[in-house]
Amino acid sequence: MTYQTLAKAVTARLEIKKSEFIAYAYPVNNREQAMFHVEQLREKYPDARHHCWAYIIGDPNNTTSAGFDDDGEPNGTAGRPILNVLQHKAIGNIIIIVVRYFGGIKLGAGGLTRAYAGSAQAVVDVMRLTPYVPMTEVKIETDFANESQIRYLVENVGGEVIDVNYGKAVILQVQLAEKEVTELAQSLGGMAVIVNENDN
Repeated sequence: MTYQTLAKAVTARLEIKKSEFIAYAYPVNNREQAMFHVEQLREKYPDARHHCWAYIIGDPNNTTSAGFDDDGEPNGTAGRPILNVLQHKAIGNIIIIVVRYFGGIKLGAGGLTRAYAGSAQAVVDVMRLTPYVPMTEVKIETDFANESQIRYLVENVGGEVIDVNYGKAVILQVQLAEKEVTELAQSLGGMAVIVNENDN
């Protein structure tokens, strides 16, 4: 499962016949994150006429989850053209939201479709894309004496310690690429044990 995803949030602006189109793109991992960004922009631009969006969660070539919304624009003239750009560019785990301020000149269905597709393309043009790497979280149980060595091994495979629990043993919550779990488990030797794996 290899595809491109967004490295960090970006924005672009277009003006078409006095209407202003402000396009935002955010990396997201689920629908809840996507909708959070939509609500944020509704609060940021409460006086805008429309907040249209499309998202793809997962592999864009084999879409597990996608959605779009025209937010009051004529059916099929806003969300679908944004989604089409994402699918054409094969970008996953992303939402593009286009905020529109109406300028007083009607664009017509064809004009709207081109404007929303153009806005999505404008924000795609400024994106820095990165290959998507499936991540997972594991818990590693060790003792105090080996903690710093375990941290070194985790960093060695590009992982990150996101939480530590000190009790009778040290439990490190680690996030790393799925493909590195086996290598990490082998490198731990007898110093530690992977307690469980919960996929994100």
